[in-house]
Amino acid sequence: MTQNTFKELLNQPKGLGAAKLTANQLSVPELVRSLLEIDLPQRVLAFRLLDKDKAIAVFEMLSPDGQADLIRQMSDPEILPILEALEPEQRVRLFEELPAKVTKRLLTQLRPTSREAVDLLLGYPEGSAGRRMSLRYLAVREGSKVSAVLASVRESQLGDDDLDLVFMIDQQGVYRGFVRTVRLIKANPELLIEQLADGRDIAISATSPEMQAARLLKDYDLPAIPVLDSEGRLVGDLTFDDVIDVIEEEASSAALAQAGVGGLLTRDQAWSEKLVRGPIRYAVQLRILCLIITLIGGMVVGGVIQNFEEILEAVVVVAIFIPVVMDMGGNVGTQSTTVFARGLAWSHIDIRHYGSYLFREFRIGAIMGAILGTVGGAIAYFWQGAPNGVPQLGLAVGLSLFAVITLAAVLGALLPWLLLRLGFDHGPAADPFITTIKDFTGLLLYFYLVSVLLGIET
Repeated sequence: MTQNTFKELLNQPKGLGAAKLTANQLSVPELVRSLLEIDLPQRVLAFRLLDKDKAIAVFEMLSPDGQADLIRQMSDPEILPILEALEPEQRVRLFEELPAKVTKRLLTQLRPTSREAVDLLLGYPEGSAGRRMSLRYLAVREGSKVSAVLASVRESQLGDDDLDLVFMIDQQGVYRGFVRTVRLIKANPELLIEQLADGRDIAISATSPEMQAARLLKDYDLPAIPVLDSEGRLVGDLTFDDVIDVIEEEASSAALAQAGVGGLLTRDQAWSEKLVRGPIRYAVQLRILCLIITLIGGMVVGGVIQNFEEILEAVVVVAIFIPVVMDMGGNVGTQSTTVFARGLAWSHIDIRHYGSYLFREFRIGAIMGAILGTVGGAIAYFWQGAPNGVPQLGLAVGLSLFAVITLAAVLGALLPWLLLRLGFDHGPAADPFITTIKDFTGLLLYFYLVSVLLGIET
């Protein structure tokens, strides 16, 4: 299902039936991709059309912040069956994205067994192995025969990925090692499990950093690492899938650092996804706060230039606002390249649909340009324009800011993409190009407007 198909069907009163039929016929990965291409209100509507099993499968594939976005738009009776179907560690990652008040409300409505499992994981520090561990594992007592262990494997309700290892514990639940299931199948059924067990010293404390578990998985090439409490008792395990996000984050940081864009990862992945895919209003609010500070800074620089009025003589009023026009364009361009680089690194920007992203940046730039152009033009009018008998200066500054901010936003998104298509590293190259283009065009436009509006011959 394409983005346009979703929008067309969901916007038609009689199209919901067709949308439901089509959505439930798609595979889960296709459906997730399609949902992420549409706005949040339409995404919620489409999600409500899914059959229960399909909705659960789709929800599990969404990122925790994507899940949180849905929950905020849905009622408790709608979301509780889906929460109950999640594994405890999935619920924990979701609750970490929700406000504490919402988490507390949902926790009180879970079944006691579900709530106890979540409480157990939430009791460990954030970023620890215990917080991320899985409670899906098979453990048997010392002294068990291979035949009995294999019977436990066959009777287990765990998935195939959760049965790669069978853990061994003593009568007090203390960890004593593990056995690969493949080795059990090949072994003499009369052997005791301790005769096959390995890895007595391969384990991690529940309070240890999750990155340490990721390194152990890599170093020992194991499908899972046992997680122990302070007394050495087995409380869970960590699989490669459980820590894949941690591994990818470390690998991405290293790769971006080598490419010269490592500094872009100063905020987490969820912030990046919301900035790129979230509501336009959110992006404008977040970015305009920094730009208002830049606008004020530009005015202060203009005040410094004003001190040279005797030297600048007749052009002093015009020269005051040169740094404002230049600095605003530069900062907007830097913002756009930063958002593009991080969004591309985290796969939040699909190059195949780049046109829609570029248009999004144009809209953001135009909105910010209109707001800041109005503010800057008003300041220019009351500060220097009207008092000096050149009220047209406010209009010249406002229009120049609008044009240069819109242009810089587009260039910040367009030039890195063009450089990538041409095979160049967009990290170090994009900003100089943007600065050169926007400074030239911005100042050219500014002086042209001044000459026209003030009647100055050039």
